[in-house]
Amino acid sequence: MTIDYTIVLVYLLGILALGLYTSRGIKNLEDYAVAGRNYPAVIIFATLSASFIGGGFTLGNAEKVFLFGIVNILALWGFSVKEVLVSIFIAPKMDRFRDCISVGDIMQRAYGKTSKVISGVFAVMVCMGIVGAQVGAIGYVFEVFLNMPRTFGILLGCGIVIVYVTLGGMKAVIFTDVAQFLILLVGLPLALYFGAQQVGGWSVVMANVPTNHLTLLGEMPIAAFVSLFLVFLLGETLVPPYLQRLLIGKNSKSVARGTLWSGIFSFPFFFISGAIGLVALTMAPDLNPNLAIPYVVQTALPVGASGLVVAAIICVVMSSADSFLNSAAVAFSNDIIKPLKRVPLSEKNELVLAKIVTFTVGISAIIFAIQIQSILDILIYAYHFWAPIVLVPLIAAIFGYKAPCRHFVTAAVCSITAMLTWSMILDSPYGIDGLIIGVAVNALVMYVCSHPQIMGACKQAESLE
Repeated sequence: MTIDYTIVLVYLLGILALGLYTSRGIKNLEDYAVAGRNYPAVIIFATLSASFIGGGFTLGNAEKVFLFGIVNILALWGFSVKEVLVSIFIAPKMDRFRDCISVGDIMQRAYGKTSKVISGVFAVMVCMGIVGAQVGAIGYVFEVFLNMPRTFGILLGCGIVIVYVTLGGMKAVIFTDVAQFLILLVGLPLALYFGAQQVGGWSVVMANVPTNHLTLLGEMPIAAFVSLFLVFLLGETLVPPYLQRLLIGKNSKSVARGTLWSGIFSFPFFFISGAIGLVALTMAPDLNPNLAIPYVVQTALPVGASGLVVAAIICVVMSSADSFLNSAAVAFSNDIIKPLKRVPLSEKNELVLAKIVTFTVGISAIIFAIQIQSILDILIYAYHFWAPIVLVPLIAAIFGYKAPCRHFVTAAVCSITAMLTWSMILDSPYGIDGLIIGVAVNALVMYVCSHPQIMGACKQAESLE
């Protein structure tokens, strides 16, 4: 056990040292947000993968597969499909946004300054929610794996993230993400291999888990599955950290390749994290599902390998938390404060503000994280601050669409109203998530507002009244 503790300690100190080392040379907010825009496809692949593979897609995925079967893996592949689609249709268009550092910058081009502020507000909200979920997962990992108090684990793990992200911004995030990606690339497959060997091989797992856990939909109605698939497909599409990854490449080809490789990589990775849930179910059917991965690691892995896997799980969570923490700071500084200030800040003061916001958001996430229970559920909840409001107008802007800000605001208000009505008043009929309804209404209203014949008919009807 001492060896395992040593491995984890060395990992934490190494990540902190790397983050601090790479924080040098940050001169302005652009450096803090996009770190030079000169990264090749392989770096984009590594940092993007490390960013989206967080606690929800590992610990949360294993928990849900333990409970419901492989249907959760199939639903999670909606995220994978999304990454492939972004690499094909969105990434090749990013060269035209070489002067942008955030979602708000792109939105301002299409809908004006007010849209930048509004999208900035929702960007901060979704990032804070996801940071909170990851910080909660950090505490959970320290508590379960290392027998440390959960609050101490949150303070230690998140404290390290806050320090290097506050000082180094995106540059520190990218370099630590690459190191963390290499560790998780080895760690999670090791857990699945040793876990399957512990029970006698994969055939034993297949023979002992409930039959419906191995069917495509399990006991989930098809409408509910399609809804969950679409939630994962739409929920994190072009959220600030992933959009920033589309802005850091040396050209659009590098961005497209890196994004495509990341999407392809996520298919087997989500299978691996989910399959560990099936192994845990075979080993201990009465186990608390939240403990699926920790139980397999602690039971099946030898000393040394166990420490490496624990480090991999910690890095899984930290690499997601640091990305969303940096994006929250950039959105607040660049998309909310900057356009609202009458007297522009100097480059130095912009950078200082971004660092202060990073630190503040990190502390807020620590407070929020103490209340978190299910990591994956929190992620899905956070998605509702993004996809129904910003996603459709953002995609339209990337494709060159421009419109008055009132079109964006009208669509946002209608989508929020529809989402809340569907979820809270109608109680999500047929198991369809309100996020799907919100996105559909947003797209419909944006189309109606921009269609000349429809708008002309509406104005004619108003004049007749």
